[in-house]
Amino acid sequence: MAERPHAIEAVPVRHPWRWVFAVLIVLIVANAIWSVATEAQLEWSVIGEYLFSEQIFNGIGLTLVLTVIAMTMGVVLGVVLAVMWLSPNPLASGASWFYIWIFRGTPVLVQLLFWGFLGAVYPHVSIGVPFGGPELLGGSSNELITPFMAAIFGLGFNEAAYMAEIVRAGITSVDEGQEEAAAALGMSRMKTMRRIVLPQAMRVIIPPTGNETISMLKTSSLVSVIAVSDLLYQARLIYSRNYNTIELLIVASLWYLFFTSILTIIQYYLERYYNRGSRREPPPSRIEHFVKNFLPRHDRSATEPLPPRSGDSK
Repeated sequence: MAERPHAIEAVPVRHPWRWVFAVLIVLIVANAIWSVATEAQLEWSVIGEYLFSEQIFNGIGLTLVLTVIAMTMGVVLGVVLAVMWLSPNPLASGASWFYIWIFRGTPVLVQLLFWGFLGAVYPHVSIGVPFGGPELLGGSSNELITPFMAAIFGLGFNEAAYMAEIVRAGITSVDEGQEEAAAALGMSRMKTMRRIVLPQAMRVIIPPTGNETISMLKTSSLVSVIAVSDLLYQARLIYSRNYNTIELLIVASLWYLFFTSILTIIQYYLERYYNRGSRREPPPSRIEHFVKNFLPRHDRSATEPLPPRSGDSK
């Protein structure tokens, strides 16, 4: 009678350097926090005074409005540009390429300044029949393109160029055979795009779109150069009066960190939602990653005895 082999005792791999680097990072972070907290020149009372002030809240509200409107404009126009880019019509594809080339190739700050000072070149803007035809709608540039509208145009049109590339990558990630099958069933190109291609492309589109939203929230701070009263502009107004520059910049940074953290959490759960049914498991959260790598755990499968083989006798 063959003797049954002993149970395998798996010994977990130790990672001493992981703990060394963890302790080193903790020391560096703790030293940085201690240095900031004990700095005599830094007036924490000023930070606490203005962190929840009405003027700062007004700037926060405008920053969020700018982010939502500009991202909505960028996503909608980006989808249109991506579909035009992939169109067999050379004029539509060429127009989309030219738009992306212009708006992605120039800095967003330059575009904001362009829209803010457009009245210097075009004092009067109008919509009508081209080449000297009758005017249907028009008015003074300074009245129609206010600083707020200039901020929307600058951020939204620039974002559309990047979203077009993101959407295009998502669309091309879907197998062409599905489009051919839809065409064989008599579905139009737009219906195929709306009902078959885009829902599957969302798995590829969502992660970079979340990154673009977070980036938009921070990029909106550039509108302060055209006198739009966002969060940074309000902080600048306050420290121009009390000269507590660093304290007010910390106030603005804390609010930016707060909202970007919320957007990061939303992005994480959206990615998990659209990754359902895929072979690859959703990425772990930061808490799950910490528990997996640093906290002790017991793996029962490593110590349980192997099941008996069919040829072994009892």
